[in-house]
Amino acid sequence: MPSSTSPDQGDDLETCILRFSDLDLKYTSLINPSSSLKAELDGSTKKKYSFAKKKAFALFVKTKEVPTKRSFECKEKLWKCCQQLFTDQTSIHRHVATQHADEIYHQTASILKQLAVTSSASKSLSSADEKNPLKECLPHNHEVSAWLPDISCFNPDELISGQGNEEGEVLLYYCYCDLEDPRWICAWQTALCQHLHLTGKIRIATEGINGTVGGSKLATRLYVEVMLSFPLFKDDLCKDDFKTSKGGAHCFPELRVGVFEEIVPMGISPKKISYKKPGIHLSPSEFHKEVEKFLSQANQEQSDTILLDCRNFYESKIGRFQGCLAPDIRKFSYFPSYVDKNLELFREKRVLMYCTGGIRCERGSAYLKAKGVCKAVFQLKGGIHKYLEEFPDGFYKGKLFVFDERYALSYNSDVVSECSYCGAQWDQYKLCSTLQCRQLVLTCAACQGQGFTACCVTCQDKGSRKASGPMQDSFKEECECTARRLRIPRELSWHVQRPVSPEPGPDAAEDGPVLA
Repeated sequence: MPSSTSPDQGDDLETCILRFSDLDLKYTSLINPSSSLKAELDGSTKKKYSFAKKKAFALFVKTKEVPTKRSFECKEKLWKCCQQLFTDQTSIHRHVATQHADEIYHQTASILKQLAVTSSASKSLSSADEKNPLKECLPHNHEVSAWLPDISCFNPDELISGQGNEEGEVLLYYCYCDLEDPRWICAWQTALCQHLHLTGKIRIATEGINGTVGGSKLATRLYVEVMLSFPLFKDDLCKDDFKTSKGGAHCFPELRVGVFEEIVPMGISPKKISYKKPGIHLSPSEFHKEVEKFLSQANQEQSDTILLDCRNFYESKIGRFQGCLAPDIRKFSYFPSYVDKNLELFREKRVLMYCTGGIRCERGSAYLKAKGVCKAVFQLKGGIHKYLEEFPDGFYKGKLFVFDERYALSYNSDVVSECSYCGAQWDQYKLCSTLQCRQLVLTCAACQGQGFTACCVTCQDKGSRKASGPMQDSFKEECECTARRLRIPRELSWHVQRPVSPEPGPDAAEDGPVLA
């Protein structure tokens, strides 16, 4: 990856970004944004600001270049901006300086932040042990900026076109691998996503990386290319490991990147249950044949096979494999306790596990295997996402829940859930209308028209009273309508009636890594 230019290393970048970070970048109605920004910096950091502003200005002007029809040896240049054609550099510079001060201001902010991230990561690396495997993998340049793609040849609109419309894409991926310095990876991923205008959530740990990001198709393509070429991931990741769906940066409210103990929150240290001892991976076609064989049996309850959904109950409620056992749990961190409480259910059984993208099954299957009661444990490689790409009309019925503002993806016309109020077929989740509640509710259009927009009567009453009382800022983890739910259910039979109560909002999962 080409390196981006950096100013003198002797200046204090962290001081620069520390002072700069307090500025509110949401508002651009400043008389002179650049002067306002520079005023926030002291003498020791104004050099950094000057560099960042010049670079921002040059990059902006570069994006306005129009290729000429004459031969490439000709040095003549044209620029097009605001539907005007400029034939000399002075006029385009004057136009940008007077008409696009806000854009230059924000680009300067972005460059300053990138420089600060680069400096922080560089200091972290320089203080580490010389035998750090990361250094051995990155022999030429340890700077974060060295692993950012060159986007100078692209128009900025191409990178941000996924925001607010359907021209973009959402990527879902994970990679289990040993990472010696997850904080460096965190700094690099933050800089990379900001560089490409990507939003989303990324969890990083010593056991690997788990992410879902959205942006324009160009931005997601560049992101995949960088990930596949990066030394620490290139031997473990392949292009097929990235699941794609229609979306964009608008599917996430922001970018959140963090370092955690686990890349998917199962609640057990990776040192105790490792990803290195998972179940047997089955391709979508192999899994399809196993499910077909299982469903063809006359008495499935007497079968030696269990088809196990590893997701939360509000996910499986709107879509699931036929004949599956879908635990009535609301967090994946409850899964180990669920297995422990229902261990006899799995004794001498062949277990076929599945989840959204595959990551929960990696350690979930490892946990189940470690109990030593199953005949065999299998898992769907690539999860439901990859299965539906190959078998959209297969044995999975309904929608695929996702952990972003889309809530669900549709691959077939089946509706397997119903309205919580009238019982009509319905599978479109909404957040409870009471602002202090985080529950998801299935309420059909007719019931919404009658005012039934909350998850329960209690919340409906709270919503009608909110105008007369002070607004609360805190969100509830549990609502009165779900407090009665058993935290860890015990299965009497693995063909259980599914609950129809409202659903708690998504707060922990493989495919929308929560950075709480």
